[in-house]
Amino acid sequence: MVKTGKLLRSLIRAGTRTAKLFADATLAATPKPKRKRSAKSSAKTNARRRTPGVPRKAAPAATKVARSGARRAAASPTVSATPGGIDLAAVLSPASVRVPAPAVAPGKWLSSHVVDISGRRMSYWLYLPNNLPARAASRGMPLVVMLHGCYQSATQFAQGTRMNLWAEKKGYAVLYPQQSVSSHPHRCWKWYDRATQNGGGDAATIVSIVNKVLAQYAIDRSRIYVAGISAGAGMANILALNHPALFAAVGLHSGPVFGAGHNALSALGVMKNGAAGMRADLAAHDILRRDPHFPGMPAILIQGEGDQAVRPINQLQLSHQSQLLNRLSGLPTTTHKLKGRKRNAYRQHDFYSGSKPVLRVVQVETLDHAWSGGDPELAFNHHAGPDASRMMLEFFSRHRRG
Repeated sequence: MVKTGKLLRSLIRAGTRTAKLFADATLAATPKPKRKRSAKSSAKTNARRRTPGVPRKAAPAATKVARSGARRAAASPTVSATPGGIDLAAVLSPASVRVPAPAVAPGKWLSSHVVDISGRRMSYWLYLPNNLPARAASRGMPLVVMLHGCYQSATQFAQGTRMNLWAEKKGYAVLYPQQSVSSHPHRCWKWYDRATQNGGGDAATIVSIVNKVLAQYAIDRSRIYVAGISAGAGMANILALNHPALFAAVGLHSGPVFGAGHNALSALGVMKNGAAGMRADLAAHDILRRDPHFPGMPAILIQGEGDQAVRPINQLQLSHQSQLLNRLSGLPTTTHKLKGRKRNAYRQHDFYSGSKPVLRVVQVETLDHAWSGGDPELAFNHHAGPDASRMMLEFFSRHRRG
């Protein structure tokens, strides 16, 4: 039987009229309490109330969500399908969520934009911390470039990941480029585009944003990192592998394997099944052939084992690509973290080069397509840890370009 919440979200995406009809039907189906009940009848009713499932007042709440979602569906742009009739972004469409005022970190929150050679504008936001370590006075702040996923804005991604709050504690600057709706109606980065995978397209524009920030602020150029979730993770990996002298490490959360899928339709297959055949290994060898002196790219890979949007096979293939690119051999050191009150159980596999972990693979039990340890008030964030933002900054702190 299809769960009510899943059915409701599907109907909301179908349009205003359908969502309203579903809401009205839900209200009409809610049984009205009888004025008089026998003691036996009341006992049965109370037993049903204690049974896990939809609470008695779920129908009015569903109505509110349905009407909110219907208004959103009516105001949103029409979803354009691929030639095969399947829309890539629709796979990741979230339920309606309430977006509260964001938790405010005490540093500076700046916004600006660049215009690429085609005349297309790309906006970005920059967080500069108040807390600056002593090292920053002489060498500048470390910088993390954060790339959002589909159906997210840069500011929502900042709030959902709580990265600015962690950056304030650690003394990092954080840069959030934002995909434009003119490039993709759902703000998806085109990680599956062949030209982008080779360093063109949006990848080139993001690098121009990074260079602009480097020219304007005191950034430690040996400590620049890039991270993202989902489509943003795919783009982060493209940036890191095409610019290994610029980025010291990469963080990929729920990301697709690199180098597979060259249009929106084939990208769906990658998300579900990973790269076909030997494509993942060939993509890594292409990088090494193109740049025989490739210096390696330290990586932390975080994946929910319950993710049905970008399935765990992608993390497995990303891990193998990273072992090839970093010329790693041998077995990893494996740590099992038990489930606590505020975090899911997870396994951590560290591949070392000497005494330094160069590849960290984190597998989080039960986590779906969401940022681990994020703000659950926003879509694609899960409150239970481990805290992905903290883990990424701790891993990044071990790496710099010489």
